[in-house]
Amino acid sequence: MLDLDSLTVFLTIAEHGSFSEAGRRLNLSQSAVSQIIQGLERDLGVELFNRQSKHIRLTEAGQMLRPMAAELLNNARRVSETMASMHGEVAGEMNIGCSTTSGKYLLPGIILRFRKIHPKMRINILVTSRDSIFKKLLSGDIPIGVSSKWIEHKELEYHEFFLDDVILIVPADHIWAKYGRIFPDDLLDEPIIMREEGAGTYEVLVSGLQACDISIDMLNIAMTLGNAEAIEIAVEEGIGVSFISRLAARRGLELGRVVEVKVEGMVLKRSLYMIRSRRIALTKSQSEFWNFVREGIHLSV
Repeated sequence: MLDLDSLTVFLTIAEHGSFSEAGRRLNLSQSAVSQIIQGLERDLGVELFNRQSKHIRLTEAGQMLRPMAAELLNNARRVSETMASMHGEVAGEMNIGCSTTSGKYLLPGIILRFRKIHPKMRINILVTSRDSIFKKLLSGDIPIGVSSKWIEHKELEYHEFFLDDVILIVPADHIWAKYGRIFPDDLLDEPIIMREEGAGTYEVLVSGLQACDISIDMLNIAMTLGNAEAIEIAVEEGIGVSFISRLAARRGLELGRVVEVKVEGMVLKRSLYMIRSRRIALTKSQSEFWNFVREGIHLSV
């Protein structure tokens, strides 16, 4: 009979691509992780990982096992949670994948409100790339994801739960801060700090600029950074101005370290979606959370 703990170890290695990282996350030694996988491979009669290369990769058998193992563990959680629900409880542990800065700022507050109703729930936020969110959803590695990206896929169900503002921020002592409003052409000569290509904020900005007949290569890009927190700090330091999520800028705005400046004719917004796989049934606790967000109880931010 398959051991659920062994499958948990297998899935953790598959997700992180490393025996040592899996051990760190599961609080196991690397040798213990290796022994568990060797035992699982012996029981199944197949090799699950290709250990010949520098990076651990799933074999064909491992690739086939991954979604089945995820579904099996999910079903095991459903059994435990269903039995707990007989006593009126919503309990268990759930991972939510998040690929957006605004999602990172929103989710803790939503989870806090949810846990006030269901204190026995433990919810982990896994921050990763947008592409990784969809892969994890489709493979069953996570039950729910949050992203600003929508891809057409018959297995995915979306719920739009928040409309995020993307705003222009400048240092508190910047000349634009005095006036509070500029024209799009004013952006051409000012040093600008950009998010990396592929980020949701980047795509929203490109679309907004194109509507004003401005392309990215017309801008004076001083720096590109990979997260909104670093960008907000760089703006505080006077390196340049930038467009970021209002949620990410909130602290700097409240402390007066940065100032929001309106751009005539530009209103930049993006939708945040909660996403699940239709193929994989949610457990009771996962369904409770999904419905909690859908009902909009959390939206005071």
